[in-house]
Amino acid sequence: MTRFAPLAAAALSLVALTPAAALAQGNGYYAATAVEAPKKASFVTANTVWKCKDGVCTAPKTPTQDKVMCERAVTRIGALSAFSVGGTAFDAAALEACNARAK
Repeated sequence: MTRFAPLAAAALSLVALTPAAALAQGNGYYAATAVEAPKKASFVTANTVWKCKDGVCTAPKTPTQDKVMCERAVTRIGALSAFSVGGTAFDAAALEACNARAK
């Protein structure tokens, strides 16, 4: 039992380091915050289901490139004020390039 104590401590420290926003998103690896709140509670891009709540749409991790996931989201929900992948936000240049695909 003593052998598992360091492992348990490490696991707890990882949970403590996880941002609260990431925990709130549930299974959302991608998070797209639209400039205007999406009109639908969910939508599909290619084979990915996005779910929207409180102005933020999230989707699970896919093998698709991050910039492509952003572009697919903006074509469905319009310009974004933020886009993050695994808790890391796109920088201003990447977000601007993504928003160029907006309707």
